[in-house]
Amino acid sequence: MNVQFKKGALELCVLVFTLKKDRYGYELVHSISDKIQIAEGTVYPLLRRLTNEGYFATYLAESKEGPPRKYYQLTKAGREYLEQLVKEWQQFSASVNEIIEEGMD
Repeated sequence: MNVQFKKGALELCVLVFTLKKDRYGYELVHSISDKIQIAEGTVYPLLRRLTNEGYFATYLAESKEGPPRKYYQLTKAGREYLEQLVKEWQQFSASVNEIIEEGMD
């Protein structure tokens, strides 16, 4: 898949995957990788940035399989930002699909 497509959608995917359940970094990488091939190193800088911007709160939780894990939890601002991104994505993808249909006919 085109790298630029993935870069544009990765932030949205990370936010969506944390909407209903707090997640830790590796879990996010694994969940997204089930659908889109990504490198682990692309998610962690994004998580740091989104946390610094106030869209995530973090906390540590004990793990049965090793050291404590840092979990990411959407804040109110994060939920609002996600709603905005979803609307923008839907408008953008609908427009691109329309252009593709017109061009391919």
